Amino acid sequence: MFKKLRAALGSEPSRSTKQGGASLLWLIVGLGNPGREYADNRHNIGFMVADRLARDYEFAPWRAKFSAELAEGEIMGNRALLLKPQTYMNCSGQAVAQTARFYKIPASRIVVLHDELDLPLGRVRTKTGGGAAGHNGLKSIDADFGDKNYHRVRIGIGHPGEKARVSGHVLSDFSAAERHGVDLLVAGVARHFDLLLAGRENDFMTKISEETKGA
Repeated sequence: MFKKLRAALGSEPSRSTKQGGASLLWLIVGLGNPGREYADNRHNIGFMVADRLARDYEFAPWRAKFSAELAEGEIMGNRALLLKPQTYMNCSGQAVAQTARFYKIPASRIVVLHDELDLPLGRVRTKTGGGAAGHNGLKSIDADFGDKNYHRVRIGIGHPGEKARVSGHVLSDFSAAERHGVDLLVAGVARHFDLLLAGRENDFMTKISEETKGA
């Protein structure tokens, strides 16, 4: 997981670097569904983290581009684009592919933030490449972008226990009792995101776990 990040930062030539090659550009994708009615859904936790990153690191205002909302800024010296596809979850790959190709960003510098049924609520794990594990947003990215070797931040939302209840579960809002822990989690992911971009994924996960323990 993320083992090649340092090498990518130091050695990969790109037309998306600043003049003089100072800093490579990252694409950070939050997955979710557009619209007020979905804003607090479990499925939208990727959007929640993207919004928190934009706020905490004072990104430029969101603007419409590539059937998505796009914001530009820096995370502790790392140039980044934040992307929230507006095509609904199942077609998220269209915006990701268009943005990555336009800015010439390879999979090695793409991070996708998404909800994860197979992790308990509040647990965070990182992964690079691999299958979509049934997640329709990831399936769409795999199909449209064509390279599965992007990085994922898997944010646990828990499993309802029965397959028939999954759709209703992911499209339900977090409960009032869960909300405090979710807010701490989202803030923690944003606060320590620079560790992830530096290839220190274990430190990233440990910091979040310590800060959300017992929440």
